Amino acid sequence: MKVYSVIFKTNGKEYYFNGEDTIKVGDYVVVETEKGQQYGQVNSIIQEDASDKYKNIIRIATKEDEEEYYKILKETNEALIKCKEFVKKLGLNMNVISADFNFDKSQLLFNFVSEERVDFRELAKKLASVYHTRIELRQIGARDKAKEVGGVGVCGQKICCGRFLNHIEAISMNMAKNQNLALNPSKINGLCGRLLCCLQYEDENYVELGKGMPDIGETYKTQNGEGKVISVDVLNRRCKVLIGSNKEEIEIPYEEESTK
Repeated sequence: MKVYSVIFKTNGKEYYFNGEDTIKVGDYVVVETEKGQQYGQVNSIIQEDASDKYKNIIRIATKEDEEEYYKILKETNEALIKCKEFVKKLGLNMNVISADFNFDKSQLLFNFVSEERVDFRELAKKLASVYHTRIELRQIGARDKAKEVGGVGVCGQKICCGRFLNHIEAISMNMAKNQNLALNPSKINGLCGRLLCCLQYEDENYVELGKGMPDIGETYKTQNGEGKVISVDVLNRRCKVLIGSNKEEIEIPYEEESTK
């Protein structure tokens, strides 16, 4: 028995399960979870020995399992349409983004976004009367919505959260400041309206290279005289300084500067 990571959606979160050592990366499997059975794909081998912390892979998916999975996908799309119809009839201020049956259809999950708290008890009753299974409605944030819906980012590629990010880290405005980016929302915000996930990728390098560098607006003494820092190139550790009353602009390596 080994420990495998399994995903239920493309680029989805990884979950860990024990399984026979005959299972290979890429195999489709049926697994047991706390919320019933799920159909997924083996993403990687985590460790060579099974662990008591994890549930088991029930079996490698059969042809019948695959056919059932695609049948459930069709029913899931129909459930999403039905849920949106109920939302409209009930006049609820919510936008239902996705629906998901688990593999044994013991639960039907709907993700939705809303700017306010929503009383969806009546909606849950109507859905339960149609599908006769456990209904869960989960309010998600803007980043999770973008991951569900997908799209193309300012870089021209599919957004990171929909392509390869399994876990979305906290992004702060300081990351944009560390990289000397213009704090323009149209430049540093993603499709979700939140700060770009890619701001974190090189932040550690910018922080390290920026140690000791002057801030824009600071007065610094250089070999050419005292001046005001007007720009900083962190990656090349250089800065531009205006020198003297004639406002001469020079570019110098940071190492050539003396202390303040």
